[in-house]
Amino acid sequence: MILRDMTEADLDAVLKIEREVHAHPWTLGNFSDALRSQYQCKVLELDKQILGFALLMLAVDEAELLDIAVAARFQHQGWGRTLLDEMMALARSRNMRRMVLEVRASNAAAIALYRKAGFANIGLRRAYYPVLNGREDAILMGREL
Repeated sequence: MILRDMTEADLDAVLKIEREVHAHPWTLGNFSDALRSQYQCKVLELDKQILGFALLMLAVDEAELLDIAVAARFQHQGWGRTLLDEMMALARSRNMRRMVLEVRASNAAAIALYRKAGFANIGLRRAYYPVLNGREDAILMGREL
């Protein structure tokens, strides 16, 4: 398993995963902007195949997990936790003291993953995410690093 920097050459594979697992996926422009902004954009690779990715924004002493995804066929195998742990380690190595994230209120699997990793609810953004017939709340979660 290799965690490496995401490049423009990875964007087709990253977009495929993003579209496969998120109902309202990021666009190519979103990912390109993240790379240009020099966010910590990483891909998780096994045998030269991208299993997942994560994007982390660092600001002062806080890291914000902007997006994280594992390809559907590799889910429920521990790769999401591996990727999350690697991003927390990266944030610690950059002297970040805290990590925060937003998650759809309906995403029980992701919420369980984050809780197992030590994240706790710290807030709520009402009607934050688009859904088919309206909007859905975002749960804000955070943890000390």
